[in-house]
Amino acid sequence: MDAIEIIIGVVIGLLIGAGVVFLVMKKAMEGKAQNILKEAESEGEMIKEKKILQAKEKFLQLKENHEKVISQRNEKVQQAEQRVKQKETTLNNKLADVNKKDRELNDIRTNLTKQLSIVDKKQTDLEKLHSKRVELLEDMANISKDDALDELKKELIDDARSRSMQVIQEIMDEAKINANREAKKVVIQSIQRVATEHAIENSVSVFNIESDDVKGRIIGREGRNIRAIEAATGVEVIVDDTPEAIILSCFDPVRREIARLSLHQLVTDGRIHPARIEEVVKKTTKRIEEEIVETGKRTCIDLGIHNLHPELIKMVGRMKYRSSYGQNLLQHSREVANLCAIMASELGLNPKLAKRAGLLHDIGKVPEDEPEMPHAILGMKMAEKHGENVEVCNAIGAHHDEIEMTSLISPIVQVCDAISGARPGARREVVESYIQRLKDLENLALSYEGVTKAYAIQAGRELRVMVESEKVNDQMAGELSSKISNQIEQEMTYPGQVRVTVIRELRSVSIAK
Repeated sequence: MDAIEIIIGVVIGLLIGAGVVFLVMKKAMEGKAQNILKEAESEGEMIKEKKILQAKEKFLQLKENHEKVISQRNEKVQQAEQRVKQKETTLNNKLADVNKKDRELNDIRTNLTKQLSIVDKKQTDLEKLHSKRVELLEDMANISKDDALDELKKELIDDARSRSMQVIQEIMDEAKINANREAKKVVIQSIQRVATEHAIENSVSVFNIESDDVKGRIIGREGRNIRAIEAATGVEVIVDDTPEAIILSCFDPVRREIARLSLHQLVTDGRIHPARIEEVVKKTTKRIEEEIVETGKRTCIDLGIHNLHPELIKMVGRMKYRSSYGQNLLQHSREVANLCAIMASELGLNPKLAKRAGLLHDIGKVPEDEPEMPHAILGMKMAEKHGENVEVCNAIGAHHDEIEMTSLISPIVQVCDAISGARPGARREVVESYIQRLKDLENLALSYEGVTKAYAIQAGRELRVMVESEKVNDQMAGELSSKISNQIEQEMTYPGQVRVTVIRELRSVSIAK
């Protein structure tokens, strides 16, 4: 029991001690909280006062800015009012000036009206006086005023007509004399100042070889090489007893040149067989085309002609391999260009434009397709297509009177063309007609379906026609030969006979890989 009482006493003591400690701690905590509240309240008062001061400063700053803006606006309004007052003053002054001038004009108008009335009165008095004098003169001369005027006019007109006819006749006579003399002078000077070189083209070229042993290699086994050359170039290769020479016959100078250069390369290389022949002919054809362009460029540089279209330059180069009535077309065109420049200078015209027209006047003779129209019109259309000057185009189209001449350069080109071509020995009509007949033969054969190439050889005595083996069989080849020969008999004029040979070749190609 004593232990229990002790335990209970201890527990009660502990509880009393805990309560005392709790009361002491509570009192301490309350004192500390009051201190914190006091500190917070004092700090809040300080922040409040600080914010109030900041708000007052901001308000004062805004107020100051507002006052500045108001003062600036007031200044602007005052300036605007001042400008308006100045403009109003200026307008009032101008209005006063206008009113003053208006009053002056009214005074002047009044004065003029008075003067006009005086003048009208004087005019009326003069007319009355003039009519009285006219009546007096009519009474004295026994003739009316209108009759006198008609008679005077008639005499003056008759006298003026007589004098004008005399003057016109004198001017016409003098103009004819001077025109003939000046024209002859210009033409003679132009002819004397230009070189008279001209060449006559043939239809045969000679290919020289080192020895007759080469002839056998050119002929090939059973003549296969010659047939390949003729089929590829359209040139007849004549191998006869002429020592160290092979004849190349064709009316087209370009074909002859391709055949000559191809033979030269084949003989130099030593490999002569059909496949090699075709390869060399293709390369040579490409080289000739490049040479044509180079010839055109060199001609333009020599003549001082610039900014010519590349297609026209190519046509100028093709002139080297064309002839007009036996006269080399390029030499003829160069000569005409120089003549035109000289004559234009003599007449005070543009020599560069005239030279350009003279060079291009025959480009209608060298197109690749050669359509059915006069070469002058064709050349004019080609020049227009490639942006040439209007006067140059007109000179090209009018140099054979196909169209009307519209510039002074056109008759100059016509005259210079005649000067270059009419010289004795410059042209041969026979050669031109011969070449045209051969072209017509080839075009006739090419008009049939299945024909790929056609070559007129042996001076037009033979026409070789190459056909596609897929489209034309052996029977059709015989019929085609007969049809072409019949059409030649009916539509063409030719001396002797024309042999039509249709060649059909079948090629089988395989590639080993």
